[in-house]
Amino acid sequence: GTLGCSSTAEWQMAVAALDHPSHAAMVPQGFGAGVGRVGEYFEQGNWYRGGAEQLLFFSWLYSVEHDKFKPRIPAGATQEDLIRISRFYDLAPENPKVNMAVALKHLPIQDILKNIHGKKEVFDKMVRRKPNDADWFKGGLYHDDKEISVPSFWFASWYDVSISPNLALFNHVRNNHSDPEIRDNQYLVIAPTLHCSYTRATENTIVGERSVGDARLNYDEQITAWFDLWLKGEKNDFKEKTPRVQYYLMGSNEWKSSETWPPQAAKMTTFYLDSNGKANTLNGDGKLTLKKARNNKADSFTYDPLKPVDSYGGNVCCTGNAIKGGSFHQHEMEMRDDILVYTTDALKEGVEVSGFINATLYVSSDAKDTDFTIKLIDVYPDGSAYNLDETIQRVRYREGYDKEVFMKKGTIYEVKLTPMSTSNFFKKGHKIRIEVSSSNFPRFARNLNTGGNNYDEKEGLIAHNKIHHSSKYQSRIELPMIK
Repeated sequence: GTLGCSSTAEWQMAVAALDHPSHAAMVPQGFGAGVGRVGEYFEQGNWYRGGAEQLLFFSWLYSVEHDKFKPRIPAGATQEDLIRISRFYDLAPENPKVNMAVALKHLPIQDILKNIHGKKEVFDKMVRRKPNDADWFKGGLYHDDKEISVPSFWFASWYDVSISPNLALFNHVRNNHSDPEIRDNQYLVIAPTLHCSYTRATENTIVGERSVGDARLNYDEQITAWFDLWLKGEKNDFKEKTPRVQYYLMGSNEWKSSETWPPQAAKMTTFYLDSNGKANTLNGDGKLTLKKARNNKADSFTYDPLKPVDSYGGNVCCTGNAIKGGSFHQHEMEMRDDILVYTTDALKEGVEVSGFINATLYVSSDAKDTDFTIKLIDVYPDGSAYNLDETIQRVRYREGYDKEVFMKKGTIYEVKLTPMSTSNFFKKGHKIRIEVSSSNFPRFARNLNTGGNNYDEKEGLIAHNKIHHSSKYQSRIELPMIK
C-alpha cells in the first residue's frame, strides 16, 4: 500500500499505472503535481495553469533541490558513524532562507533561481518547456493515456493549487477504466482546507480569514479501514459505511456525500456578464445575470505587467512568504481599476454550487498575447467578499496547447478558461461575484504581452484589454447549482 501527501503522493499515480501485482491499494493526498495531463487540464505537474506558469514550483525547487557539491557520506556508513559525524556536519542541509515575495518578481523568470543562488539544472530545462513539450511525457508524471489499476482512496482540498485536476483524475479513473472492479473501488474526500492540511481542521476551521465551521473528519479511521480491507484482506464494512464521495459544503459548513462528482443533482446554470461599459472596480456597473446582455458595450482595462494584480489568498501552496493561501475579503483588490467586477443581485433563496465551473470570455486586445483571469467570490450581506477559486488562460493557447495562435489588434476572440471547482452554499441574501483581470501575481507568472517566449524576457508591453458582452458575444460563467 502507498500513502502520502504532496510529493509523497505525486509518484503514486505513475507507479499505479505500472500495474505491479504487489501494489494493492493507494491513498494519494494533495496529488496534483503528479498529474501531467488529464482531460482538458494540461498542468504538467502544476507547472502550468491555462498555459501560464505557476510560480510555486520556482519556489519549491529552490527549497528541495540539494546541491551536488554538498558533502557525501560513503556507502556502508554505520549508525555509529552517522551519530559521530552529525556533531560536525549538518546531515540534512537546507538552502538559505529567501524572501520569495521579492525573489519571484525578478525578470526574466528563467533567472529567478540564479538570482537567489539556487540550483538550476532541472529548472533550466523545465522553464523552457511549453505545455505540450514531449519531455513532459517521458516519465514521472501520470497522463490520462495510462490506466490506474489500483483501488484508490483520493484526498483533495478546496484551497489546494490542484483541486480541479485532482477531481478530473478521480472522474477519469472512475469512468474510463477497462475493469469495472477498478472503477468501483475509487473513493474521494474533499476537505475545506489548504494543501495537505486535512488533519488541521478544528471545531472552528478558518481558512485564510473565512470560518468554514467544524470540518473535522475521522481520516485515520477511514484510511486504516481502507488498508485493512486491501492489505490484510479483512472483511470489514468500509465499502458499506463509506460514501463514494465525501465533500465539505462551505457556507452551510457541513460534510455531504454523493455517488458522483459533481453530485447528480447539480445542474449547469449560465450567468451572463453585463454592464454599461464601466465594470471597473467594486463601484462599477458590472452585473452577473441570468439574462443575456442587452447592449454591445465592452468593458476595458489596462494591464501593465510591471503593476500586476496581487495574488490575495487563493488556492495555493509552496510559495514561501509570497502568498498566504485561503479565503480573504477581497474589498481592497476590487478597488483596482484593472479588475472588472460582475455581481448578481442578492439571492432570494440559498443555493448550493458544487462541481466544475466553466467560464467563456469574448476578448480583444492591442497586444499579440495576454492573459485573462477569473476569480469566483461569495459576497456576504455586509459586503465581505470571500474568494472560492480562481483560474487563468494564456490567450495564445486558446485553440489548444499543441500550437500558439496570436491575436490581431481589435479582433474579438472566444477564450474558454481552464475550469474552476468549489462546493459552496450561497445563503439567501448573499451575492455571486466574479472578478476578471489579466494577472494574478505571483501565483501565476506575468504575461509580458510581447508574444515572445516570456521566460527569457524582462521588458514588457502594456496591453489594453476588453471583455465583450452582447447578443453576439455572450461572455458567461456556468455554475453547477443545486437548489
